[in-house]
Amino acid sequence: MEEDIFKTIAAPAEGLFKSKGSRFLSFAFPVASEEEAKGNLTRLKAKYHDARHHCFAWVMGRKKEQFRSSDDREPSGTAGKPILGQIHSSGLTNIEVVVVRYFGGTLLGTGGLIEAYREASRDALAHATVIEKTENSVFLLSYPYIHMNEVLKLVKDEKAEILSSQYDEEGQTEVSIRMSRAGSFLERARRINGLHIHIKS
Repeated sequence: MEEDIFKTIAAPAEGLFKSKGSRFLSFAFPVASEEEAKGNLTRLKAKYHDARHHCFAWVMGRKKEQFRSSDDREPSGTAGKPILGQIHSSGLTNIEVVVVRYFGGTLLGTGGLIEAYREASRDALAHATVIEKTENSVFLLSYPYIHMNEVLKLVKDEKAEILSSQYDEEGQTEVSIRMSRAGSFLERARRINGLHIHIKS
C-alpha cells in the first residue's frame, strides 16, 4: 500500500450483541477529528440516555498514531480496550466505535464483558463498507490572471482537486492533492511567474 493511502469506513454502521439479558448496541462512525468523535458520543448519550454505559474507542491518523478509549464506569479494561482492539485488528483508521449497554440484570464478569464489547464492535465493523482514502495537502494558489491557464494545467496534470476558486483582483484557487504528489506539484508551481503558494494543511 502506498504511504499516503489509508483505510476507513464510508458511512456509519451498526451492530448488536446480546448476553444474559444485556444488550450491547454498537455504532461505527468515520471521523476526522476528536471534536467529531465527541459529537457522535454526545448524540448517542442523548438518544440512549437510559442506557447504563456508553463505552467507546477511536483511532485517527494515517499511521494510527492518535487513539483513545473509555470504559465509562465498566471495570477497567473490559470495554474500551476490547473495542480499540477490534479497530486495530480491522486495520482501519479515522474511525470511532461506540457501544451502548443496556444491563440485563445478570453480571457477566470480566471475561463476559470483554467478549461482549469485542463482539459488539466486531458486528458494527462487519456491517461497515471499507474504503481507501488518501492523505492530502491543501494549498491556496494566488496568481495574476495572465497565468490562469498555466495554473489550471498544473492542477489537471498533477491530478489535484479544486476545492474553491475566486477571482477578484487576482485569481485564487484552493486545491487538495495527495501527499505523494505534493512535492512534484510544488516544484512545478514555483516555476510559474507571479504564483504565490500558501500551505493550508
